[in-house]
Amino acid sequence: MTFPRESMNYRERHCPPEEEKLHCLIPAPKGYVTPFPWPKSRDYVPYANAPYKSLTVEKAIQNWIQYEGNVFRFPGGGTQFPQGADKYIDQLASVIPIKNGTVRTALDTGCGVASWGAYLWSRNVIAMSFAPRDSHEAQVQFALERGVPAVIGVLGTIKMPYASRAFDMAHCSRCLIPWGANDGRYMIEVDRVLRPGGYWVLSGPPINWKTNYKAWQRPKEELQEEQRKIEEIANLLCWEKKSEKGEIAVWQKKVNDESCRARRDDSRANFCKSSDADDVWYKKMEGCITPYPEVAGGELKAFPERLYAIPPRISSGSIPGVSAESYQEDSNKWKKHVNAYKKINRLLDSGRYRNIMDMNAGFGGFAAAIQSSKLWVMNVVPTLADKNTLGVIYERGLIGIYHDWYKFLNFCFSLILEVTLNHKILRKLLFCQKFQYFN
Repeated sequence: MTFPRESMNYRERHCPPEEEKLHCLIPAPKGYVTPFPWPKSRDYVPYANAPYKSLTVEKAIQNWIQYEGNVFRFPGGGTQFPQGADKYIDQLASVIPIKNGTVRTALDTGCGVASWGAYLWSRNVIAMSFAPRDSHEAQVQFALERGVPAVIGVLGTIKMPYASRAFDMAHCSRCLIPWGANDGRYMIEVDRVLRPGGYWVLSGPPINWKTNYKAWQRPKEELQEEQRKIEEIANLLCWEKKSEKGEIAVWQKKVNDESCRARRDDSRANFCKSSDADDVWYKKMEGCITPYPEVAGGELKAFPERLYAIPPRISSGSIPGVSAESYQEDSNKWKKHVNAYKKINRLLDSGRYRNIMDMNAGFGGFAAAIQSSKLWVMNVVPTLADKNTLGVIYERGLIGIYHDWYKFLNFCFSLILEVTLNHKILRKLLFCQKFQYFN
């Protein structure tokens, strides 16, 4: 099957024809071994687990990945941070309050091998990273083998499978997304998932084009116009530029609509009429701006306090039938369940499991109860669930994704999601590269 190349449509997920659908378990690569425990897995991945060497050649000078004997080594470099992700994050931290828990959830668009997300972990920030399956086909598999949250994805024509106001920070490091194209729809979609007061980081072209246009081998006029469009859209979205230094620019989204009075009379400011900004499953991106919530529900606490506090979506009554009391009961229930799971599987606290999935996450009670620096949980909210709770999960400082469980989830890897929670059943997934859950 072929799909249009416009707006990256051909990189998006499409339902396969009947003859291409898989109805079998896919074995692990030959020689697959147990991944290294975190934090060693951040820097080393057994070659047999992801036997793809192309990136070691194509990205050799950018310090992404090196092949050493029977392992891959990840030095922490990237196209925009050849001196390492730690120093790069230090630069961001001079503008963005990364250290104090204000920034907890981050979105990395076009993540490569996810070194940015990998090095944010030590600062108590969890990044949801995504990259397309392109010529660098193993990017997401490398990320997950390293123990870093990542999915296959692309900003194309479909909305991202995340709740509105989910992320404290969004990041693009030379991610090759044409931010000024298509009437700014990609930036508008980032604005939808960016929390009021959140930050957007753009690193690489066209930032600092006056100095780098020759190295980038692009005309000055083209780069200048590209940045002009980005600045124009950012202004329309009510983002304030906080910094532009070298090839890094940082914008901050205003905290409420009162701070954005100037755009109310701007004819270009087209606001979405839909009352549900979280209704995104396979919905086309729109050219309209998501309004601020009418009832905010209170300010988010810093992490880790927000993990146990009543989320704003609950306190504001945004989820019908859910009160602060019923939410607290759910949290207490999951604490008891997790204590029971730890008695059944004594490896849960050992660091043996790094990547965990909750297949029907509810309010994220399981992830909150099992919270540890040794592991992370991908909280899946089924699109057919009675209550849309993904926004609550992000307000707790956790991460997750929408999925309908009748399609393959966008993970391509082996023995990556090592423990799966389905209601009260704890299972170990063995050698499942792609998997389906059937009701």
